[in-house]
Amino acid sequence: MSDTEDRDHEHGTVRERVDESVDARDDWARRRRKGIPTDENLLVVACMDERIPVEDALGLELGDAQIYRNAGGKVTDDVIRSAALTTNFFDTDEIVVVNHTDCGMMSASDEDVRAGLEARAEAAGVDLDDVDLDPALPELDIGDATVEEWVRMTDDIDAACAAQVRYLEEHELIPDDVTVSGYVYEVESGELRRPGERIAEEISERRV
Repeated sequence: MSDTEDRDHEHGTVRERVDESVDARDDWARRRRKGIPTDENLLVVACMDERIPVEDALGLELGDAQIYRNAGGKVTDDVIRSAALTTNFFDTDEIVVVNHTDCGMMSASDEDVRAGLEARAEAAGVDLDDVDLDPALPELDIGDATVEEWVRMTDDIDAACAAQVRYLEEHELIPDDVTVSGYVYEVESGELRRPGERIAEEISERRV
């Protein structure tokens, strides 16, 4: 190969590399407009607790998944709204729920939660039952449900995780072919486990 051909080859390689980078940047910036799904076609629903490194725990990188976090990692009406949109329009075909031990949703009684919210509403000069749950949709209410049921504190984290999976699996707006799974992140060990598999508890008692 002549020096000229060699230089042309090198220039071509640089151009291809730069074009690939430019195209990738364009795809990243226009993902939704181009209909490009997440890299793993994945939605994660997790608790907002600052101790859960969701991406690290699941082995994810930026762009792999859409991540929805709220208090307790609960499947609320807005989680259903988000899950319905991403599974029906963004090619998401898997949902993973991540709950965790020592969750703040297990740190108070229903009565204490209601009393605290009532005090906050009273300080704002309104009755708790008259507070808009969604400022953008003030007509939305919880019907015959109580505030305690709306907050949804947690009694058992394993049972709660299994319930969130069931809510998603059984909802009419989530396609039947979407895979739904759930895990409990142990803040004490930094590891995930399936709900109901409390290994430390099992190996700390005598087998009979």
